Amino acid sequence: MQRRDFIKNSAIAGAGAAGMTILNFPVFGKNAPSNKIVLGVMGVNSRGNWLAQVASKLPGAEIGYICDVEDGAIKKGLDAVAKSQSKKPTVIKDIRKLVTVKDVDAIMIASPDHWHAPAAIMACAAGKHVYVEKPCSHNAAEGEMLVAAAKKYNRFVQMGNQRRSWVNINQAVKEVRDQNILGKVYYARGWYANNRGPIGVGKKVAVPTTLDWNLWQGPAPRKDFLDNIVHYNWHWRWHWGTSETCNNATHELDCMRWFLDVQFPTKVTSAGGRYAYSGDDWETPDTQTLNFEFDGGKSISWEGRSCNAFKLEGSGRGFALFGENGSLYNNGGDGIKIYDAKGKLVREIKQAGASENQNVVNTVSPAGEQSDAIHIQNFLETIRGKASLNSPVTEGHKSTMLCHLGNIAQRSGSILECDPSNGHILNNDEAAKLYWGREYENGWAPKV
Repeated sequence: MQRRDFIKNSAIAGAGAAGMTILNFPVFGKNAPSNKIVLGVMGVNSRGNWLAQVASKLPGAEIGYICDVEDGAIKKGLDAVAKSQSKKPTVIKDIRKLVTVKDVDAIMIASPDHWHAPAAIMACAAGKHVYVEKPCSHNAAEGEMLVAAAKKYNRFVQMGNQRRSWVNINQAVKEVRDQNILGKVYYARGWYANNRGPIGVGKKVAVPTTLDWNLWQGPAPRKDFLDNIVHYNWHWRWHWGTSETCNNATHELDCMRWFLDVQFPTKVTSAGGRYAYSGDDWETPDTQTLNFEFDGGKSISWEGRSCNAFKLEGSGRGFALFGENGSLYNNGGDGIKIYDAKGKLVREIKQAGASENQNVVNTVSPAGEQSDAIHIQNFLETIRGKASLNSPVTEGHKSTMLCHLGNIAQRSGSILECDPSNGHILNNDEAAKLYWGREYENGWAPKV
C-alpha cells in the first residue's frame, strides 16, 4: 500500500478508533513509509515555531513546509526545525498555495487569530487534515463554518487545547464524571493573570520590506500598517484578535466545561474593560469576569487580569471545581488536588518535573515539550488510523464559543440568553448582528 493511500484510508478508519495514544509505533518500524506524515506549519514566529520543533522530533513526522509572511519569522522557523531534522523545509509564504501541495498530509496553524478558521477551512477543502491552535475561530460564525468543513470534507481537525491529552487531567475527569468522587459538581471557577504593559499608540509607517502586509491581513478588511501591531499586539485589537478570553481563557473554560459535562450555556454575562491603562490602542478588556449558566443547575466563572500578575490560589492560572462532597484544584498544569467537603486535602497528583506553584503564564508552552508532544502525537496517530482525536473541532468549537459569547456580552453590554443546543443568541438581534460574525476583505470570505 502506498503512503498516500494509507493516509487517505486512515482518515476513514480512524473515525472509529478509540482511546488516547502513547508515544510508540508499530513493529514494522517508525520510519516506514505508511507512518510518515508530512506537515506544513503556518505562522512560525512564536507558538508555531514551538509546535514545529516539537512535531519535528516525533517519529514518522516531517516538517516539510514552513508558511509565514515575515522573513524574520521564517528564519526562526527554519532554525528551530534544523535542530531536530536534517531535511530543510520548503518555504511557501501564501497558505493558499501551500494547501495545494500534494505531498502535504496536514497543516498546523498558529497564525494570528483572524487566520485560524479561514486557513483551516481552505485546508480541509484541499483534502488536508488540520491542527489549529486555540481559538479555532475569530468569531462564532467561523467556528460553525469550521465544524461544517471538517464534516463535509471528512477531515480530522484537532484544536490545540493540549490539556485534553494530559494524563492526570484525563484521569481526574473520569473520576469526577464517572466515579462521582465529588458528588454533583455544580460550579467551576477559573482564572488567568499576567503583567502585560501598555502598547502605546501606533504610528502609521511604511510596511517593513520583510513583511507581506497584504497576506498578513488575509481575510480581514484592509487597514493601514501601524508600528505596534506585528508581531503580538494584534491580540488586543478586535479587527484581528479575540481578547484574553480566546487567547488564554480557552484552556480553563475548556477544562471546566469538560469536567462539568456541559455543552452550550443558557445565560452569559461579562463585566470588565480596559482598566489598568488608558490612552493606548488596546481595545479588548484587560480585566474581565465572565459568568456562564447551563442547564442542570451548573455554572462556570472565569477571571482574567492581563495587567496584574497576582496569583490566585498560588498560581497565575488554573481552575477549581466545587461539588456536593468536595472540591478539585488545578494549578494550570497537569497537577491535581482533591479536597473533602470540609476543605481537607485528601489526594494529590503532582505534575512530573514541575513545581506546583510555578507561574507559567509567560512561556510558549505551559507544561513543557511533552505536554504538547502527546497532543500532536494523538493528532498524527488519528491520521494513521490508530487513535481518535482527543480534541476534535466539534468539542474545541464549543469551548471557543464560550469565549466568543463572553466577548459579545462584553461588547454589547448585554446579558445574553442562549440556545443550549447550539449557543445561538436569543432575543437580542442587535448583538447577534454586530458580533456573531465579521466582514471580510473582498474575495477572501471563507467558504465551506
